[in-house]
Amino acid sequence: MSSIGRSAEVRLSIPADSAYIAVPRSVVGNLAARNDFTVDLIDDLRIAVDEACSLLLPQAVDGVLDLVYRIDPPLLTVSTSAVVPNGWMPDTSSFGWTVLTALVESAAAEILDGRLTITVTASATASEKA
Repeated sequence: MSSIGRSAEVRLSIPADSAYIAVPRSVVGNLAARNDFTVDLIDDLRIAVDEACSLLLPQAVDGVLDLVYRIDPPLLTVSTSAVVPNGWMPDTSSFGWTVLTALVESAAAEILDGRLTITVTASATASEKA
């Protein structure tokens, strides 16, 4: 059943442990599928969320990753955040960041009060990449 036309927000907290990374990947896949994203776009979103989690995972000082999934059709935005060491930011010239930004319409990292948030946004109406 499609959820097109309905805005919603889903929140998830997981231990900062690689054993749990499949959970946010599964959630974004489910939400994207329910909002008429194509199979290719769903796969791209899963990889992007996985990459955002992987970037934060080793830096999560308190051992927790928090995710907020915002559905505002046709957009799906995922914000992944964690408390990180003072001044740490992801290397935006790294392979991981390059992969992340290539898979979604927008990606950004910002730090506020010691909490780094990586936000990715994708659209169900995005044209397929060639």
